[in-house]
Parts: sequence; C-alpha cells; structure tokens
Amino acid sequence: MSATPDRKPRLTAADIRARKGGEPVVCLTAYTTPIAEIVDRHCDLVLVGDSVGMVLHGLPSTLGVTMEMMILHGQAVGRGLSRACMVVDLPFGAFEESPEQAFRNAARLMAETGCQAVKLEGGVHIADTVRFLVARGIPVMAHVGLTPQSVNTLGGYKVQGRGAEGDQVLADAQAVTDAGAFAVVLEKLPAELGARISREIAVPTIGIGAGPDCDGQVLVIDDMLGMFTAFRPKFVKRYAQLGQDADKAIEAYAAEVRARSFPGPEHSFAAELKNG
Repeated sequence: MSATPDRKPRLTAADIRARKGGEPVVCLTAYTTPIAEIVDRHCDLVLVGDSVGMVLHGLPSTLGVTMEMMILHGQAVGRGLSRACMVVDLPFGAFEESPEQAFRNAARLMAETGCQAVKLEGGVHIADTVRFLVARGIPVMAHVGLTPQSVNTLGGYKVQGRGAEGDQVLADAQAVTDAGAFAVVLEKLPAELGARISREIAVPTIGIGAGPDCDGQVLVIDDMLGMFTAFRPKFVKRYAQLGQDADKAIEAYAAEVRARSFPGPEHSFAAELKNG
C-alpha cells in the first residue's frame, strides 16, 4: 500500500470556539474554488460572505444577494476546502422574519453547501433566532458593530460604537454569545471597544476593522489582494496589488493582439506532425 501524506482534520465550529484566548484565528473570505484551495492552506476559517454581491456581481450593497447566490458560491468554495472551517452568510431577508424562517434557510445552506456553520448579522434583537438555530444543531457565527445588511438604517458604512454607543455593541455581542454563537465578528469599531468586547465575552471575536486585540481577524480577500484600485477601507492592508498587475497584463495582451505578435509560432499548431 502506498503511503499518503497526513492530512490535518477538518476544523469545526467547536474547534474555533476553543481558540478563545489562544492562537489567533485566521480568516479570509472566498467565493470560488481556486481561491478556496489557496486560502485553505493558510486559514482556519473561510467565510463565504454576502460581500460576494459587491465583489463579484457588482451590486451596490449586499442587500440584493440571494440564497441561490450564497448556495452557488458556497458549493464552489466547499470543493476547494479540506481543512478550514467553512461559514456561509445568511443573506438579507433570509432570517429576520422568524426563527423558523432562519432555520429553514440555514438548514438549506448547510445541506446544499456542506458548510460547518452559518453567519447572521445582528445583536440583541436576533439572539432568540441564534438560540433557536443552535438548539437545532446549526452552529452560528454572529456579527455585530457595522452590519452591512443594515446600511440603510445605520446611515452608511461608518464606524460604530463610539462613545456611549459602545455599551450597546457590547450588549449585542453578549446577547448572541449567551444565545450560543461560537464566535462573533466585530466590524468597524474603535480598537478600544474591540479589546473590551474581546475581554468580556466568552467566545472568540473575529475583527474586521476592530483593532489588534480581537481573537482573530478577517478581511475580504479581494481587498487584501488589491484587486480594486479605488476602493480601500482604512482597516484593509494590501498584501498584493493584483488589480494593477492584471491591468498591465491585459494591456500587454491587447497590444500584442493588435500588433499580430500574439499568437506566435510557439502558440500555434502545424498542419502535419513531424517524424521522429
């Protein structure tokens, strides 16, 4: 029997929860199989975020994202993962009506994508739904602070939790933790508040623009790879400039096609095979 390389076991929601106060949790978004294969080698948690609507589909916000879109991209990402825990967003309108609606849609996401958990945006008002899902076998990652699905009521994508508002964000994080969430995303908060919440709740915090003291960090992969030249939130560090590289590569290709220098002989087929 031929030897096969040892594979690390697939991480679960329980594994992520157990990382509280330990080694930081590394998380990125992914929307396609090739990117998922790369991310899987380096990350503990892979989020199929509803940000896919803006990043890949050109939507002005996440509000137009559908269950079908999340399932399609969840299936694609799932094909590329062997180790990381996969979490898929429940899109706007898929869970707010009632816990029963949330369960139907969460169960569908898990069954059709093979994900290990779902993510819901919201705090105190969504705690009963989180509790309902967890009691029925669906691990939940919560998301408080800036919640993009509420952009119209929040008045834009601005920092949340400044001043006295910080107590409400903490209350939101505590409510979903008490309801059974295994981790809580903290988005666009003052660093001091991110640290405070991370100290006070019993599950890992995953920060995105919430300072360095969270239990883990997440970024939208297209942001950190520099796929966009104009859009750059303050909390994003660009580890590459793939958008600029792609623009230069496409410019060179277009110039060669127009000059008829591509394809060259090495990219073309002969009419007959040569002997020998």
